[in-house]
Amino acid sequence: MMKKKLNNYGGSSSSSRTRETTSSIHTREEEKSEWEMRPGGMLVQKRTGTPDTPVALRLRIAYGALRYDIYVSSMATFGEVKKVMSDETGLKVEEQRVIYRGKERENGEYLDVCGVKDRSKLVLIQDASSIERRYIQMRINAKIKTANRSINNVSLELDQLTDQVSAIEKSISNGVKVPEVQIITLIEMLMRQAIKLESISAEGDAASQKILQGKRVQKCVETLDLLKTSNATIKPVVVTTKWESF
Repeated sequence: MMKKKLNNYGGSSSSSRTRETTSSIHTREEEKSEWEMRPGGMLVQKRTGTPDTPVALRLRIAYGALRYDIYVSSMATFGEVKKVMSDETGLKVEEQRVIYRGKERENGEYLDVCGVKDRSKLVLIQDASSIERRYIQMRINAKIKTANRSINNVSLELDQLTDQVSAIEKSISNGVKVPEVQIITLIEMLMRQAIKLESISAEGDAASQKILQGKRVQKCVETLDLLKTSNATIKPVVVTTKWESF
């Protein structure tokens, strides 16, 4: 007959493992029960027992050299404090770090559970990574602004040159010969604008505008090449001052 092996305490090893597994499950369930999900999607501490009647707290927030007094419910979370401070400082919630009693507090932690009282002092710090992201975004915005300004300047120059192309085209279509140097000079001026466009570093909408202006230059140059050929076939009008005798 096979005997069941006992552990040092007289119990079976399988029973011991069962108790350990059960204990582990209970521990995980207790950890999960410490937090709950609010309808807005914020994970917060789960309250135990009957909560006290909420009261308005006046909190003093230190943000660098600035000081703010805000009013929130005693049952609010630190995440809700950050939302109030977003209106005051312009910082997004994810860009803020709130320190209370020397410890950074999570968004889902309740004020009263952490011991926050009326006139308690909190320290607000801007997250270091958000500062870097803002700096990078400022540089990107400045680059976009510079590109748009440069492209707009080229566009204004092209407006004037396009008018000149139209004037030459009208003259030639009416059979009026245009000095060839005028056409050549106009082509050179258009090519200078093309070089300016090429030197502009642009992305997004600015890149689209850059391409659009480049097509304008190309169209004007092609038109002038055709007009130069047509202009060469026009015979100049000879004006004479000799009067016929009667």
